[in-house]
Parts: sequence; structure tokens; C-alpha cells
Amino acid sequence: MRAKLCFLSILLLFLFIIPGCYNAGMFASATITNVSLEEPNYILKAKNVSGEAKAGYLLGLSASTGMGAATAAVARINGTGLLYKEALENFWKNYETANGPVEGKKLGLVNVRYDSDILNLIVYTEIKISVRADVIEFEE
Repeated sequence: MRAKLCFLSILLLFLFIIPGCYNAGMFASATITNVSLEEPNYILKAKNVSGEAKAGYLLGLSASTGMGAATAAVARINGTGLLYKEALENFWKNYETANGPVEGKKLGLVNVRYDSDILNLIVYTEIKISVRADVIEFEE
């Protein structure tokens, strides 16, 4: 009986006190701006541009549910945990490398897709988010 109580205490300690990291994110590309692509006032600047970011955690579990991804773990050991932010920043860096600076241009993203890749091991979990889209530029 004493062993069961000790085990239960340790389990409760682990479940409620020890987990130090929780990360949840969602990439929702819905806005209140309505842009019609019926007029031929834009050109396709780049197809299939992508950006990704990842983070690794110690003693945790990661899951992706539809548009969101979440991780609960004891400690983050690499990455910042701001996966969607980093993935979009890397997206624009990759675009600029191939197409030049974006400053002063009227750009939009179409066909936005995202993927998550999750690795869950007993002592380590890693989550990687990838954002992919086509870039259009509106003409005057």
C-alpha cells in the first residue's frame, strides 16, 4: 500500500509540477480583408516558396490537431518554440533570396499550406512546422 501511495505521489508530481514547457500554436490564414483575384491585375512571382522551423523538447509529448500544434514537456533543448513565427520569417528569407527584397511591393500569399512533422520518443520530442505558399504581386 505504501509503495502505491509513493508511486501515485511521484506520478502526480510529474504531471502537475515538473512539466515546465507548454507550446501551442496555430496558423490561421483567415483575415477580414477581401481580395478578389478575378481581375488580371496581378502576376505570379514565385511558386512553392517554403519556410520551416523546429524545436526539440526533453521528456515531453507533441501533437498536431488540424490547424494547431502543441507540445508539453519538461524543458526545451533547441529552437525558440515560436514555430509559426519562425517558419514565416524563413519563408520570406527564402523568397528574398530568390526574388529580391519585398520592401515597397504589394505582395500576397495564395494557396497557403502548412504541414507539421512530429517525432515522439520516450525522452525526446521534436516538432517541425512547414509553411508553403505561392506569392503574387499586384500591379498598379
